[in-house]
Amino acid sequence: MATSNLEAPAAATRQVISLPIDDGLTCLRGLSPQRLRFELEYALERGSTANSFLFDAGTDREGQHQAALLVHPPGKAYDKAFLTALAGLLPAQTTALKVVVGHVNPNRVALLRDLAGLYPELELIASNAGAKLLGELWSQRKPAAPGQESEQPAIPDLPPIQVIRQEQTLSLSRHHQLQLVPAPTPRWPGGLLAFEESIGLLMSGKLFSAHICTHEWAESGRSATEEERRHFYDCLMAPMAGQVDSLVERLEELDITTVAPGHGPAIDTSWRSLFNDYRRWGESQQQASLSVALLFASAYGNTAAIADALAQGVGRTGIRITSLNCEFTPPCELINTIKQADGIVIGSPTLGGHAPTPIVSALGTLLAEGDRSKPVGVFGSFGWSGEAIDLLENKLRDGGFHFAFEPIRVKFSPDAAMIQTLEETGTRFGRELHREQRKQQRRSGGGLSESRSDPAVLALGRVVGSLCVLTARKGELSGAMIASWVTQASFTPPGFTVAVAKDRAVEALLHIGDCFALNVLAEGRESGPMKQFLQPFEPGADRFAGLELKATPSEQPLLPDALAWMEATVKQRMECGDHWLIYAEVSHGGVLDSEGGTAVHQRRSGANY
Repeated sequence: MATSNLEAPAAATRQVISLPIDDGLTCLRGLSPQRLRFELEYALERGSTANSFLFDAGTDREGQHQAALLVHPPGKAYDKAFLTALAGLLPAQTTALKVVVGHVNPNRVALLRDLAGLYPELELIASNAGAKLLGELWSQRKPAAPGQESEQPAIPDLPPIQVIRQEQTLSLSRHHQLQLVPAPTPRWPGGLLAFEESIGLLMSGKLFSAHICTHEWAESGRSATEEERRHFYDCLMAPMAGQVDSLVERLEELDITTVAPGHGPAIDTSWRSLFNDYRRWGESQQQASLSVALLFASAYGNTAAIADALAQGVGRTGIRITSLNCEFTPPCELINTIKQADGIVIGSPTLGGHAPTPIVSALGTLLAEGDRSKPVGVFGSFGWSGEAIDLLENKLRDGGFHFAFEPIRVKFSPDAAMIQTLEETGTRFGRELHREQRKQQRRSGGGLSESRSDPAVLALGRVVGSLCVLTARKGELSGAMIASWVTQASFTPPGFTVAVAKDRAVEALLHIGDCFALNVLAEGRESGPMKQFLQPFEPGADRFAGLELKATPSEQPLLPDALAWMEATVKQRMECGDHWLIYAEVSHGGVLDSEGGTAVHQRRSGANY
């Protein structure tokens, strides 16, 4: 199998390429150098891929003829290029085709409709939950804007569905054996994984994915995509770490040679390391002392995107997120989660002027079983009205619940600015829960925590650093923070490190390849910038409001009253407890006041700033 240099194609248009894997097995990879639409998971802006797998028609080990089988078809965004590539390998109209639908959403259903029109003998294979979703979504269309209704092409009949209720093995052509493993999660209740036994190929769908655009079949090494896979995990897997860990444990029992996820290059030489990383990344979630229950339903993916961003923000504060898709959650699990959570957030789309029935039922359970002393939040998406959000808000207010934040209403899908606001809202929610926990601990135990009185921690506080303001701009997004854990790290090339707390909003703008500016403050003139950037900001608020800024060569915000400035590019990130240690190389800089001294941050304890 080939290795990857991970170079994205230069073309900006989507295309589909064929990657031969084995005799009678081809990977059809959709390439998207640019993100398909703005969602949190695409925030690194490194493009994406969509991997599908085609098994040829032919005879199996018993000499029986088997139809061609397609595993994990892509979404509608790739339809023209994908259908053309598929037709080149599998002529339409006269050929039978089976499709393993490992992930069900409206975009994939739209492409499946196209396949049903091209392949009259189409048969779908799905998990029990996946079959239910296919039935619900097959005839649905996104609502048209008022006054814009137009005649649309007829929807073909739903093809026959083979329902996989438990693990099952299918005999395919050329001695291939395909083991199907139901993998339901709150985010993807219809999850279905596929494992080809003869070559040890795990087609893992969303698990182990990374949004990065590459022609090559497999990554060159574990480090080549580590940041992208960690980002994907934090965005989508962390809110359901418990369920994901159970799936990883099951998959470890398989005789795997290569993992081929739904997005990104395959992993052949280091898949065990990736499995271990998934376990390690989930440990902090499982061990957290506080938890937030995230209850939602999502018709077109927009409400789920809002939930992802809120969960990302809460997760940055070290709080465990328990994500529940209300459509597929048993009542007993819903009740237990509500009772155990320290905060509850519930979200819903508005469909036909109403909330979906599962959300109405979950709301009733929350009203009956929820603790009024615990904070709640409400969110939702809508097209032309937002009655479902109003229902959630009014019922919870009338029920005596207090709100952690004002109800969030998003028309259609969230844009980049809204995603940032949602993340910051979740982070504020998490910080408030921590603050309340500390208050309770002081009331029960009294005095300072043991760590703050520890001689070693007191000594650590005597390590001083220069006072700086880190500023960053990326497209329409911007952020800033006071930074004092800064040190020069190299002479050639000139570089420095800066520690950034995980719950800082600007952390999202400091991934490998991102640019930022470091404004070194002057002794005696630090009070103004300190007052500006230490104040509490509302989620989504402009950190630079009222300031006259200059700009670095790459348009990073520059404070004219700074002592000195540097423009730098992030080269490495290392996870260090509750901080990220970022190493950056300096490209430009200057001293604005050659006579001034550097402002220094003095602390009494290494337990806090």
